[in-house]
Amino acid sequence: MNAAPDALAARYGRTRQHRRRDRRLLIGAAIAFAVVLVSWVVWAGLDGQRPSLEVAGTGHTLHNDERMVEVTWRLSVAPGSETACVVQAYNDEFTVVGWKVVEIPASDTYTRSFTETVRVAQEANTGLVEHCWLT
Repeated sequence: MNAAPDALAARYGRTRQHRRRDRRLLIGAAIAFAVVLVSWVVWAGLDGQRPSLEVAGTGHTLHNDERMVEVTWRLSVAPGSETACVVQAYNDEFTVVGWKVVEIPASDTYTRSFTETVRVAQEANTGLVEHCWLT
């Protein structure tokens, strides 16, 4: 009587050898998944260590009779990071009528405010900080 159940178990892959093999495959897959997961977490964590940079325009003052625009903005960057920003003036058609690259030295302060004057070729209606980058 024992021969019939053993034959059925062998026929459908339910022997002890198959169970051990399946258990080894499952453990191997779990270990591989854990290695990939830990590697990704370490990589993503180290990738976020770069200094971040945030810039927000806080206002502008038009001096069209003097052909210039004063642009005020707030820059947040890791202490000790040198940056550069492009400050632009626009007219009514959103055409750039003046621009300037401003180099900002490193500081111990995370967030600082700046005001820069941009000379314009035509009458302007706004001034913005276009973008900033680490130098």
